[in-house]
Amino acid sequence: MQLLLVLPILIPLITAALMLLAWRRVRLQRRLNAAGVAGLCLASLLLLNEVHSGHVQAVQIGAWPAPYGITLVADLLSSIMLVLIGLIGLAVTSYGLAAIDGERQADGYYPLVQVLLMALVGAVLTGDIFNLFVWFEVMLIASFVLLTLGGGREQIEGAFKYVALNLFASSLFLAAVGILYGVTGTLNMADLALRFASGVVEPGLMTMLAMLFLVAFGIKAALFPLFFWLPASYHTAPPVISALFAGLLTKVAVYVLIRLFTLLFVHDPAYTHTLLLWVAGVTMVVGVLGAAAQNEIRRILSFHIVSQIGYMIMGLAIFTPLALSGAIFFVAHNIIVKTNLFLIGGVVRRAQRTEQLKKLGGLYRSWPMLTALFLVSALALAGLPPFSGFWAKLLLVQAGLAVEAWSIVGVSLGVSVLTLYSMTKIWNEAFWKEADDPALAPERSEPMSSAERWSLLSPIALLTILAVSMGIFVEPLLQMSGAAAAQLLEPTAYIEAVLGADVLAVARSK
Repeated sequence: MQLLLVLPILIPLITAALMLLAWRRVRLQRRLNAAGVAGLCLASLLLLNEVHSGHVQAVQIGAWPAPYGITLVADLLSSIMLVLIGLIGLAVTSYGLAAIDGERQADGYYPLVQVLLMALVGAVLTGDIFNLFVWFEVMLIASFVLLTLGGGREQIEGAFKYVALNLFASSLFLAAVGILYGVTGTLNMADLALRFASGVVEPGLMTMLAMLFLVAFGIKAALFPLFFWLPASYHTAPPVISALFAGLLTKVAVYVLIRLFTLLFVHDPAYTHTLLLWVAGVTMVVGVLGAAAQNEIRRILSFHIVSQIGYMIMGLAIFTPLALSGAIFFVAHNIIVKTNLFLIGGVVRRAQRTEQLKKLGGLYRSWPMLTALFLVSALALAGLPPFSGFWAKLLLVQAGLAVEAWSIVGVSLGVSVLTLYSMTKIWNEAFWKEADDPALAPERSEPMSSAERWSLLSPIALLTILAVSMGIFVEPLLQMSGAAAAQLLEPTAYIEAVLGADVLAVARSK
C-alpha cells in the first residue's frame, strides 16, 4: 500500500529523468512518455480501487511520524483527481504525437510534461501545506517553460501575465504558510484540523488566514476578480499544451480550496462560505459574458474555464453533502470536456490555419467526425441531457434549492443558457456555415495523413465517449462522488489515517 501511494509521484519523476538521459533521442522520449503516462494511469486506478474498497490511506516518507515528516494521503477525492490527471496525460500524449513540432520536442517538451504531471500528483497527494507550496512552485516552473516553448512573441507576452499573477499568488500563499506555522507550530493538515477544532487559534485569526488562502488559490483557480491572466495566456500556447493546462491546472487549485475549506476553515461558514458563494456567482457571470464577446475558439474556451470554475466553488460554498458531491462530479466532468474542447480547437487550427470564427467554415464537409465530436462536447459543457454536464449541474441546482439559495441557482441556470449560446456560435461559424474565403476552404486546408488524423481524433473520441458514458452510467459515479463528499464533511478517517487512532482519541479527550 505504501508503494501505491508513492508510485504516482515516482513514475513521472523516473520517466522525466530517463528522458533527460535520452535528450537528443526524441523517438525514445516519445516512447518513454507514453509508457510513463500509461503507468501513471494504472497506478492511479489501483490506488482508487484500494481507497474505494477500503479506507483512507497515508504514508510517512522516511519513517518520520506525522506531523513531523512528509505525509502523503489518499482519500476518495484525491484518488479521483489522480485518475483524472493520468487520463488527461494519456489523452494529451496521444494527441501530441501529431501536434507537437520537432523544435519543441527537441527543446524538452516530453520531460516537462512529466515534471508537470508529477507536480500535479504531488499537490493532490500531499498532506502538508508547505509541501503543497513546493509542488505548486514546481508546477508553476514547468508550466511556464511549456508556455514559452517556441519563443513566439505572443507566447512570451502571455507567459509573462501568467507567471506574474501566479508569483503574486505564491507570495500570498507563502505568507499564509508562515503565519500559520507561527501560530500553530505545525503545517500537517490533519494536525491543523485538530488544533483548529480545539480552539488553539482564535476565530478572527483563522478567518484572516482563510482569506489569505482564498486569495492565493483564487488567483490560481482563476476566480473573480483576478482571473484575467488565464484568457490572456492559455490561447497563446500550442493547442496540446493549452489543453493540458485547461484540463488540470485550475482544477488542482479548486481541489486545494475544497480541501482547505472542508478540513480546516470550517469555523465560520456563515462568513467564509457565503463569501465563496458570492465569488462563485460573479465568476460564473463574468466568465460567460467574456466568452460570449470573443471571436476566437480558444479565447472563448478560456473564458469558459473561468465561468465553469464558478460552478465548482458554488458546490463548496453551499457546503452540504449534495452540493459537495455535485462539485466533485462537476470537476471530473469539466476536466474531461474542457480538455476535449481545447483538443478540438487545436484540430480546427491545424485544419484551417486560424481560430478566428469569421474566417472559419465548412468543417462539417471535410471533418464530419470532428464535427460530431465537437457537438457532443459542446452540449455536455452547456449541461444538456444526457451528457455529464447535465448531471453535474442538476446536483448543484438541487443543492441550491434545498437551502433556498435562489439567487445562485438563477445565476447558474442563466449562465448555462449563455454557455449554450457561445458554443452554438462556434458550431455555426466553424462547422456549419460555408467558408467565405476560398483560400480557407476545407479542400485547401493543410493536408494530413491518415495516421496524423487518427492520432488527433482518437483521444478526442475517447474523451467524448467518457463524457457520454458519465451521463448514461451515472449512478456509480454519483455514489462515488457522494462518498467522497461524506469523507470531506466528516474528516475523522482522514485525520486518523495520518495521525493514528491514539492521537485522535487523545485530542478528542481534551
